[in-house]
Amino acid sequence: MRRLHRTLVPMAALPLLVTALSGSLYGALSARDIEAFWLIKLHTGNFGVINLQPYYSTVLGVLTLFIAGSGIGLLLGSRSGRKPAPPSS
Repeated sequence: MRRLHRTLVPMAALPLLVTALSGSLYGALSARDIEAFWLIKLHTGNFGVINLQPYYSTVLGVLTLFIAGSGIGLLLGSRSGRKPAPPSS
C-alpha cells in the first residue's frame, strides 16, 4: 500500500497544483480586468492538444480521495503497530 501511495502522490499533486494555481491566478487577473481565458482552460483540464475536460474533475477528485484515504490509513496503521510505552513507576 505504501508503494502505491508513493507512486500516486506525484501524479495527483501535479494536476492539483495546476488547478489551484490557474484558478488563483485567473481570479487575481480578472480582479484587475485582465481577461486570461486560457487559464480557465488549464483550470478545467483543457491542455491544448490534450483535452481532458470531460474526465478531469472526476479523476482529480478520485485521486485526491484515494491519496488522502491511503495516507490516513498508513498513518493510523503505523501508529497502531507501535508497542505501547512501558508504564513508569
